Amino acid sequence: MKKIFKYIGVLSIGAVALSCSNFEELNTDPNSAYTTKPEALLSYSQKQLADYLNTPSVNENNFRLILQYWQEVTYVDESNYDFVNRNISNNVWSDLYVDTMQNLVKAKNIVNQYVPTATEQSAWAKTKKNQLAILDVQQIYIYQTLVDTYGDIPYSESNGIEITSLPKYDKGADIYTNLITKLKADLASMDATGESFASGDIFYGGDVAKWKKLGNSLLLKIAIGIADSNPALAEATAKEAISSGVITSSSDNCLFNYLSSSPNFNPLYENLVASNRNDFVAGKTLVDYMNTNADPRRATFFDTNVVPYKGGTIGTPSSFATNSHIGKFAYTETTPGVIMSNTEVAFYLAEASARWGIGGVPAVAYANAVNASLAEWGVSTANAATYLAAHPYNAANWKKSVGEQAWVAMFNQGMVGWNFYRRLDFPVLSAPSTAVSQAEGKVPVRLQYPVRETTTNPTNYAAASSSIGGDKLTTKLFWDKF
Repeated sequence: MKKIFKYIGVLSIGAVALSCSNFEELNTDPNSAYTTKPEALLSYSQKQLADYLNTPSVNENNFRLILQYWQEVTYVDESNYDFVNRNISNNVWSDLYVDTMQNLVKAKNIVNQYVPTATEQSAWAKTKKNQLAILDVQQIYIYQTLVDTYGDIPYSESNGIEITSLPKYDKGADIYTNLITKLKADLASMDATGESFASGDIFYGGDVAKWKKLGNSLLLKIAIGIADSNPALAEATAKEAISSGVITSSSDNCLFNYLSSSPNFNPLYENLVASNRNDFVAGKTLVDYMNTNADPRRATFFDTNVVPYKGGTIGTPSSFATNSHIGKFAYTETTPGVIMSNTEVAFYLAEASARWGIGGVPAVAYANAVNASLAEWGVSTANAATYLAAHPYNAANWKKSVGEQAWVAMFNQGMVGWNFYRRLDFPVLSAPSTAVSQAEGKVPVRLQYPVRETTTNPTNYAAASSSIGGDKLTTKLFWDKF
């Protein structure tokens, strides 16, 4: 594994220094050796995805700030939703379409073209199907992330640069439907009696059974995502995912295990320690909520440099000395990067139960989700029982119960927390009075398209902007109905 990470480190040199004049350049990762083995491309893609999802870099991932989990200390542009100044959408677009997606596309090409040796021949049919399904599941994860970030996106033409370098944007609702179809096919093709990747799979070490659980969990996630926009398809898909077996234990978490040295330590550590900067403190909105509710997770979410816990006021410069710091987990090199956790899936099960009566009794499914989060953050069984007794399930307003608890639970999974917030409309968050005018006094519900797209792919950009109702921070996605 160390050799793999060393190779990744070489590949990642200059990865953010992309300057593209069209989608063809954007879809070509100059840092990847496309003639190499698919295992190396898989490792690189997994690391790039984990880095993107877990980094607190204001150049790429500001979901912890949008959700008011964290607050900036000195430079507060991103806390006020100024995402244009740093070309953040351009970076996100490149992170997902190039660094993660295109390496998977090239890996698929290599797998499809591979001619097995005589000794591999008998097992290759199963191995090939499993490898292609694993690569496709990751692509589906990325496409859903892109839709959930922007709305309509390049999809059907996004990987066909030999056909067009100016791809059209597909409707988000259509993409979701197609992702469900593709994911079901991938799950059907996986065979746990066969092999997959003997190396290179940092998530699961080639364990097909665990990949099937991740695939079913992703199917459930997609289903829950369209619960308000396409309830019939959502319910049927959720039922199928749950009955087929989703992640229900932390032992099946999809994680990227970081190493203790650069460039392979956790991006939290990179930005909070290795950078020699003190740019973030805990956000007042979350700290106040947890203080009010005597939340036992405060001891691991935050440091004890300030007692009682105190958060920086959202949108304004905040003292590093007098506000609570982020907890020790963020200052540790080897803290795993979360792709999908048992806690996240447990909240999908709670929501499925509350909406449709599947996935367990609503109050029990809710308790399971809250307890999963408490256990994840090291809360004792006794303290967990006390907390849950004080915060029981409210059937009359289940969106508030699930939404607020999911918001807290997703403290280290900002993108996922943003989805719960937008879908359930809880907690009630207010934009700071200092927010940029483009926010229109609201907490953003999407990112604007990259500025680069307005100049390099203007016709398709204009069509997409019109389709979604305007390229604004306040334009709701197709599934965000209330």
